[in-house]
Amino acid sequence: MRFSVGINYWPNRSAMAMWERFDAGEIREDFARIAALGLDTVRFFLRWADFQPQPDTVEPTMLARLEAFADLAAEAGLRTMPTLFCGHMSGVNWLPSWSLDPATPAGRFRTITERGESNRGIGDFYRGALLGAQLVFARAAGERLRAHPAVCAWDLGNEFTNLREPDDEYVAADWSRRLTKALEETSGIPVTAGTHGEDLTRDRNLRLGSLCASFAYATMHGYPVYSAFARNRLDPEVVPFLAHLTAGFSRKPILFSELGAPTCPGRKLSPFDRIALPDEPPTPTISPDDPVLATYACLTETETADYCTAVLERLHADGRLGAWWWCWADYADALRDEPPFDRAPHERSFGIIRSDGTSKPVADALAAFARQRRSVLPTNDIPLIADTYYYRTLPQSTLTLYDGFLRAVEERGGRAG
Repeated sequence: MRFSVGINYWPNRSAMAMWERFDAGEIREDFARIAALGLDTVRFFLRWADFQPQPDTVEPTMLARLEAFADLAAEAGLRTMPTLFCGHMSGVNWLPSWSLDPATPAGRFRTITERGESNRGIGDFYRGALLGAQLVFARAAGERLRAHPAVCAWDLGNEFTNLREPDDEYVAADWSRRLTKALEETSGIPVTAGTHGEDLTRDRNLRLGSLCASFAYATMHGYPVYSAFARNRLDPEVVPFLAHLTAGFSRKPILFSELGAPTCPGRKLSPFDRIALPDEPPTPTISPDDPVLATYACLTETETADYCTAVLERLHADGRLGAWWWCWADYADALRDEPPFDRAPHERSFGIIRSDGTSKPVADALAAFARQRRSVLPTNDIPLIADTYYYRTLPQSTLTLYDGFLRAVEERGGRAG
């Protein structure tokens, strides 16, 4: 099996409005460039309100666009991973208005529906009426893409615990089991779900062992700039460590389906090692006119390329299935006043392609690694016991395990980069 090198995708000109502003020409051009770099897979996202305007209705026009998207990928020789119930994306919870609960406030992340911003959060995402609606959507999407040659797996959601935490691990496990069954029956395609670093560094009432039991493999997302345990914004062991934890808890093969870094604008430097999360104290304000410092934690273009190579080398050496970069392109300047970029300017700069269409050095780094066409190596993962980890004091248990992980790396002779 080949180690997969892939990309997460939204178009430069429309970003999260891709489905309503669907431009097959732009997508075809992007896919040709992605394939030319040697990347093999595109992970993409189905904004929930676009596809399911009512709990019992899936929009036929959007299903046709979904199939067209997959066909364009097949034309370019690419595989895809559609991400359902999206849901959480780039610091915003994008939700159909019918999914909101009048008794639940929006919380850490603002809610945006087809009607605009709302002060409400989602209802019980994992059971009851909302699970029933998700099963309707999953079956419709599964039937539309049944056995499609460009679809390698379904993703049940992007960092879905940011929408709402399950009441307990058993509710989450039943949610994943029922949706996996529906998708496998209708499409014949395997399933996973986009878990993220906070599912390991905070107790989200989620346990990867039960959540991932029916999955083909587990996936994880992680970034030093969003990780409190990171030694610095360039720490190349953060992502391998999160993969290590995911493997130990899930007892599954691991695909790291999101890693990356925001790029510093121009020749500016990073003033911070971390981007403050919505429930943390904000970092000091840096003026956009500052001639030296960026307004957010970031990596220069050269740092990003070096970081990319260092992390991919580590994930490959640890026996992971692959690594998919976040994300394809910096977004067009015309989108700067649209959510999420109006409040999170760093979200515009994660791309391997600049907003003017030119390539960053990280694109060359990904291409160089992909062209080596490496095989997946054996793993040496050690099973971990969730009860011991979560029932100790977080984040201390994370810090303790990370220290041990780093010591083990050093004892094996360290790693370059």
